[in-house]
Amino acid sequence: MNAKTDQNTGDLKMAVSNAMRLLSEGQSELAREQAEEILHQFPDEVNSQFVVAVATRDRGNSEEAVEELQTLIRRVPDFALAHQELGFALAESGQTAEAIDSLRQAVSIEFKMPAAWKLMGELYLIDEDEESASEAINQYVLASSDSPGLHAAVKLFKAGKIGKAERLCRKFLFENPSNVNAIRLLADIGVKVGVLDDAENLLERCLELAPDFHLARLNYTTVLSKREKLKKALEQADYLLEVQPQRKFNFLLLRASILVKMGDYDGALTCYEYLLSNYPPRAMVTLSYAHALKTVGQQENAIRAYRRTIDLKPSFGDAYWSLANLKTFRFEDDEIDAMRAEIDKDTVTQEDHFHLCFALGKALEDRKQFDESFSYYQLGNDIKEKLEKYNRDKNKSAAQRVSEVCTEELFSSKANLGNQAPDPIFIVGLPRSGSTLLEQILASHSQVDGTKELVEILSIVRRLSGKKKKTDVSRYPELLAELSASQLKDLGQEYIDRTRLQRGDCAFFIDKMPNNFLHVGLIHLILPNAKIIDARRHPMAACFSGFTQLFASGQRFTYGLTNIGSYYRDYVGVMDHWGLVLPGRVLLVQYEDVVADTEIQVRRILDYCDLPFEEACLQFHQTERAVRTASSEQVRQPIYTGALEHWRNYEKHLDELKNALGPVLDRYPPD
Repeated sequence: MNAKTDQNTGDLKMAVSNAMRLLSEGQSELAREQAEEILHQFPDEVNSQFVVAVATRDRGNSEEAVEELQTLIRRVPDFALAHQELGFALAESGQTAEAIDSLRQAVSIEFKMPAAWKLMGELYLIDEDEESASEAINQYVLASSDSPGLHAAVKLFKAGKIGKAERLCRKFLFENPSNVNAIRLLADIGVKVGVLDDAENLLERCLELAPDFHLARLNYTTVLSKREKLKKALEQADYLLEVQPQRKFNFLLLRASILVKMGDYDGALTCYEYLLSNYPPRAMVTLSYAHALKTVGQQENAIRAYRRTIDLKPSFGDAYWSLANLKTFRFEDDEIDAMRAEIDKDTVTQEDHFHLCFALGKALEDRKQFDESFSYYQLGNDIKEKLEKYNRDKNKSAAQRVSEVCTEELFSSKANLGNQAPDPIFIVGLPRSGSTLLEQILASHSQVDGTKELVEILSIVRRLSGKKKKTDVSRYPELLAELSASQLKDLGQEYIDRTRLQRGDCAFFIDKMPNNFLHVGLIHLILPNAKIIDARRHPMAACFSGFTQLFASGQRFTYGLTNIGSYYRDYVGVMDHWGLVLPGRVLLVQYEDVVADTEIQVRRILDYCDLPFEEACLQFHQTERAVRTASSEQVRQPIYTGALEHWRNYEKHLDELKNALGPVLDRYPPD
């Protein structure tokens, strides 16, 4: 009896081992057959159940595999491979958050699971959570490599010792020039310190050595997207879609995000609609879908999609804020009650918390409950100010350096040396100062393309700065004096070439990046025939509007009344300087003047841009185009006057702002 039992046990172990071997060799159907034979005799044999589940996923039945794996894990909670496999199956079925949870469970049971860490990093990267992606990918390197030198570099990088990590990584690569994990790590260090051109080159080398290193290709795609090389980024996303069809959800989501950046909203909407029709609805997908609908002017559909997002995730502050950010939308009583309930929960995340604060601020403002509205705006600003860590002194110093370096002598010595293209029309200033209105007016002209807030000038500034890490001293703007005629011309051509993707067929196009006001001198040197418009608004109105606005990214100075008031003073000081050293170069357009007499200001703007008058510029609200800013719905209506005195409803709370603005307010005497 014992001998027979031993023989049966030995046969079972051999059969299970054979099934697992077939699975590891990629012969999943043969493995399934072996496992099913085992289960016919031993229905509770967990390894065979695991093999069947993996084979089910390999057949493309990821949702069925999820059910099988969940059943298995309930029986054997510490089965690390089953948790990892569940993560793969969930990712393929479009359940990204749940996939990450399963992968985290797997590595908590068994740390050295490189495949789990790798997929986790990819999912975070597609979800644009770069910090979590970096952490997971670093753990992947630690789990997949036995090299002490590479381990040491990763640990230094994880500890924030970037310089030491870079030196050690370069030393390791000198000794191991073909190690793709080390090349990818060095590229990741480049991304961390903002040296994206080096990161791009390193990742290209990585893919030359290992074309099937899909993690590196995903890194490469995101770097290309950051550098606005969107056509190349799209090609990489499409390649990933082709070679990993089982990851269609993830890579189609990546494709949609690139199409949005390209301004191809029809293409992006097609992607989102496919994802929502073929996979379980996810809150992040419905939110992105709603954003795209809003941008192309489908407001009612956007509202439905935002509300669907809240149904899927009731605590999702970003969805509530997105509704508030439509500006023309008004919340129902039950929606305000729901926000109050969510914001008071101990479980609310910090991100959801500040989104809900800004949304409640707007909801109560619309109901003229200004004191309580301000309290929520203030709370949201307090949270964001701590997170953003804006440095007023640093900004003031940058403004002073520009004024000291960019002299009349500099401009006279380099007059007309740049690229002579007249194509760009720059609109600069502060956010929420009427720049979107001016853009819509100009984009309604038959010879002008509207685009978005283009990053090309800021990218050129970053490169000219010569900074390899954050603590380095920038060489900009002092470097401007050293640029030769050919360099100035090349930089202008680079700008024209890199913005081509965002344009249509018109002779002129708009670059509405407000922060470019600091770089008017650079723009003048590299594009002497470009037009530059300063969109300005009453300082109290502009600053308070910025204070009530939650920006998707950037604009760190807007959080806190003292911060934004100080920034406005710096801005006015820099624009005054341009008026002195480049007289007549910048057209100042006051928002209040456009509201008071639109036609006079429209004709004035068109004259400055050397454009003939067109009636369509007065009927700008009828122009159908993608508008990507918070004012998107306002500029689809006739001239909006409601915001002129908006700040006065809160004036008793704004002494801090008045003090920060100081003498700038004297230019606007009280009524």
